[in-house]
Amino acid sequence: METNGLKVNTSGSDTSLAAARVLLAILFLVSGVLKVIGFDGMVRYATIKHLPFPTLSILVAMAIEIGCGSLLAVGYKTRWAALVLIIFTLPTSFIFHPFWSVDAKQFDDQLYNFLKNISIIGGLLYVVVVGPGAVSLDARLKNG
Repeated sequence: METNGLKVNTSGSDTSLAAARVLLAILFLVSGVLKVIGFDGMVRYATIKHLPFPTLSILVAMAIEIGCGSLLAVGYKTRWAALVLIIFTLPTSFIFHPFWSVDAKQFDDQLYNFLKNISIIGGLLYVVVVGPGAVSLDARLKNG
């Protein structure tokens, strides 16, 4: 394939897209499962962070992380799942990692976690734009 005069090797791109989706999904799946395991603690933390309806907020977060994380991993409704995860991750970053308003001891950790989330959003945006690739349920259902 040639792009802007440069030859690009795309022989492994579909497998790479699948791997990238799974690697992105792992974060959300693990986070969602940890919320299930530590549900009461997460509700207390959501209360401290002044989330409205903390119990419902954590239930919704679990559903989004596990549900959309699973869809992303298998490549089904991939673009929509990635978009929902972007919409979920952006405000979460501002609510739970406010590096600009913490003391010096917490600054580095909060900045790192905020930037990590912004980078994850970048990866998810790439999935929204490029799509799931051929190694996905979306491609299989489209062709099958």
